[in-house]
Amino acid sequence: MRIAVLDKTRCQPRMCGFQCIKFCPRVRTGDETIVEGEDGKPVISEELCVGCGICVKRCPYECITIIGLPEKLKEPTHRYGINGFAMYGLPVPMAGKVTGILGPNGIGKSTAINILSGNLKPNLGKDEMGWEDILEYYSGSSLYDYLEGVSKGKVKTSQKPQYVDLIPKKFKGKVSELLSSTDERGVLESLMTRLDLGNIYGRNIGELSGGELQRVALAACVAKDADFYFIDEISPYLDIFQRIKAARIIRELAETKAVMVVEHDLAILDLLADVVHIAYGTPGAFGVITHPKGVRVGINEYLKGYLREENVRIRSEAIEFEVHAPQDTKEYSSILEFEEFSKKYDGGFELKARGGEIRMGEVTGIVGPNGIGKSTFVKMLAGEIEPTTGKVELDIKVSYKPQYIKADETVTVSRLLRSINRQFDSSYYQTEIVKPLQLEKLLNQNVNDLSGGELQRVAIAACFSRKADLYLLDEPSAHLDVEQRIITTKVIRRFAENNKVTAMVVDHDIYMIDMLSDRLLVFEGEPMVRGDVIGPFNMRDGMNRFLKYIGITFRRDEETKRPRVNKLDSRLDRTQKSEGEYYYSTDKS
Repeated sequence: MRIAVLDKTRCQPRMCGFQCIKFCPRVRTGDETIVEGEDGKPVISEELCVGCGICVKRCPYECITIIGLPEKLKEPTHRYGINGFAMYGLPVPMAGKVTGILGPNGIGKSTAINILSGNLKPNLGKDEMGWEDILEYYSGSSLYDYLEGVSKGKVKTSQKPQYVDLIPKKFKGKVSELLSSTDERGVLESLMTRLDLGNIYGRNIGELSGGELQRVALAACVAKDADFYFIDEISPYLDIFQRIKAARIIRELAETKAVMVVEHDLAILDLLADVVHIAYGTPGAFGVITHPKGVRVGINEYLKGYLREENVRIRSEAIEFEVHAPQDTKEYSSILEFEEFSKKYDGGFELKARGGEIRMGEVTGIVGPNGIGKSTFVKMLAGEIEPTTGKVELDIKVSYKPQYIKADETVTVSRLLRSINRQFDSSYYQTEIVKPLQLEKLLNQNVNDLSGGELQRVAIAACFSRKADLYLLDEPSAHLDVEQRIITTKVIRRFAENNKVTAMVVDHDIYMIDMLSDRLLVFEGEPMVRGDVIGPFNMRDGMNRFLKYIGITFRRDEETKRPRVNKLDSRLDRTQKSEGEYYYSTDKS
């Protein structure tokens, strides 16, 4: 079976002269595989298309995708018109459990949730489809009863949006007004305490930071009385402390409710979910949502890149983790030794760095809670701000990617990157930066038209486009899906090793830090009051110190060696804490 997808937002047939029609070899046989549609855009016949790929190569705007689907994929759950995106399968909400969805962006997760929430009626790939036909299709399946309730308007849903920074555009008023209007279960007081909302309760929504908006959005979603709760990413803008608190709140909610989550932080998803659906396919073209799998099995198969039950390979190579914490086996030369310095703000917060050494060719991870001074530290290294006491004198070139990225450029992505690096058109630049960061289809778009994840990847590329000795990246995982985080991790490591430069990365994704770092800088103290920069440590000592500060322990999965969060106060959690082995137990390694 073959599927043809046309991105109509990018298609400019008059500009290219309908090259897809002119060069289709079927024209010569009299079979008009591609014709001009009523809207002036091409229409591709999937029945006549032989999949030669000539139209794909000829299209100058890269808006045509021709894909051969697995034979067992017959009728889509939903398709957005002729040559539109098609989704196959649906996740199953289960009362008393947290159901996770794991997969890249643009693969149909939002479509699935809109169907389960009653906002979108599945059309099974046809123009018109009534509920009677839909229910007949799902008759005998685990989704029948649920969809029947949706069709009759009996399912009440509560959703936490993915992009919480858009909330101030939709709601004008105070936090108290928003939260009090959603407290249908009478749990607001408890949620305010557990999510640390007391000090912002009287503030205007428009004054909140990203992390504060995320916690408010979660409280508003959980406080409602619904049958089905959908939570789209709790990790953005939250540190590891806040993520674990949020995960525990969601777990408690699922004791009596059906909860579904999309989450790209695999450590948090592992802690949150009872079962997971894997979503795979080609972003923007088609997506497949598998049957539910146990959370450990599902994440492990996803990391291996092979879905055993479906007999489908979704990635060419597996994602691997270190069995032990990385050891100091390489010989490094120091590129920077900094003395003790500090930064004090008028509001009272003070950051103190005890001094340390940064080595050539290594990647240093930076971990700690929000409001502890991590961004302040890298800004001082980048020369963006001056210390109050001491000096930060760097005799090296520095390239800096900030935490918050503003898209105020009206130029295209290709013009922006070419203006930074003259080697933009070289095979090395294309191979090492453009292709791994999946920027090919973004090159002709304006920077200010990009989504959060797209803008993040362009910002990372821009950072590495500058000639420097030290590269500082503040939260490069923000807005990236799992696949993009993995790719970004490889890009950072390979760039540092191949070019013998140093990278320092601030992030809250433990998996990313674990795969990325040679050493760790640990930030401790009291958020918004004081911060202490300690280290760098080797990975074992640094992670042990950091996890002890948080109060959680990790074990290593026996199959993939990935870190897994132990349940609080479980036997293994208590044993590792008594041994002082928070990163992983030596008996299990």
